[in-house]
Formats: sequence, C-alpha cells, structure tokens
Amino acid sequence: MVDTGRIRFDEQGLVPAIAQDWLTGEVLMLAYMDREALEKTIETGRVHYYSRSRKRLWLKGETSGNFQELVSLYHDCDGDTLLLKVKQQGVACHTGERSCFFTPVTEEDAAVGAEIIVRLFNTIKDRKGASSEKSYTASLYEKGLPKIAEKIYEEASELIVAAKKEGRENIVHELCDLWYHTLVLLGYKGVELEDVFKELGRRSGRSGIEEKINRKK
Repeated sequence: MVDTGRIRFDEQGLVPAIAQDWLTGEVLMLAYMDREALEKTIETGRVHYYSRSRKRLWLKGETSGNFQELVSLYHDCDGDTLLLKVKQQGVACHTGERSCFFTPVTEEDAAVGAEIIVRLFNTIKDRKGASSEKSYTASLYEKGLPKIAEKIYEEASELIVAAKKEGRENIVHELCDLWYHTLVLLGYKGVELEDVFKELGRRSGRSGIEEKINRKK
C-alpha cells in the first residue's frame, strides 16, 4: 500500500492533482483529490477526484466513458501537489478537446518531444484503408512488407551517407524519413508504440553488452 501520510492536504482536505499522459508527457488536466479519492485511485487503478462543485467523490469518466487508468503516481517535494501519469481513454476535457490546456496565452507552440511521434504514428495508423492515390502512407500499406522494408533500407543508407558526407540539416532530414518509414512498419505489423516504450524501459539502466548476451541465450 502506498504511504499517503506524506501528502499535505489543505484546510479543506484537498490536494491539487495534475493528470499527464504517460506516453507523450502531455498535461491533460488539473483537478483535486481528497484522501478518499486518492485511496480509491490507488485501490482500483482508475483515477478518482473530488468534485468541488458537486462536493462529492468523482470517478473520471463515470458519465462520459473517458476513464483514466493510473500508470504511476508521484507527489512533489513539498507533498502538496500530485502528479498522475495516466492512460487516457478518449478525451480529458469536457469541451471535447484532448487536453484542458488548449488555449495559448503566448504564441502557440507546436507539439514537442514524444508527443510528435505519437501524433505521427496515430496519423499513420489512420491511413490504413485510405486511398493509395491520395495517401503515400496508404500506398505503402497497399504494397506491403517488401516495399516498406525496401524503403527502410533505402532511408537507413541515405542517413549513413548524410552522416559521412553532409551537414547536420541533412542528417536530421534523413533521420526523420527513416523514423517515418519504421513507424509505417509498426503500423503495418500491428505493433504499438506502447510495446516499444515498454521494451526501452525494460532495457533502461542495463548494459548493452549484457543485453546482447542475454538475447543470444
């Protein structure tokens, strides 16, 4: 059982809780938890909050179906804020937006980090069944594994050439081409990014030499 005694609830018995997409790092929403909501979240694996307007326990998704599955839970250095890494089903915001934080105060920035990869991969998967005349990705799906593998080989070769003979800009361009085509391969074979990230997590902190030895065994 997680020790909740280190968490500092305010005078109303509440603590702010930030929900973050476990895969992309995208901040989804801010809500509040009381002790019961926190314990229910840990016990069930589904995120519960305390509704300040309705003054009651609230299971996220109880009416919309947009549940949040808890992956991990942290508190900050002072113990007065929670960070929940979650698998979001559907959207997090009641407006229908993916995240509650969709209104820019300063100049709007593009998606960054792993979020870009996830968005690209979702687009690639959506192209299955699309017209091959209008979508390059759909044309690769239609031609199948031999063509996809051929493109990966081609892009990997071009990246090596760029690394040996060209500047940083071309290296970036060729790497992006290679990543794109490897993502098409994942989509074609039905492999999810979640599977890839789990495997990278498993290898984290392990020697590459040890990993290769164990793989041969």
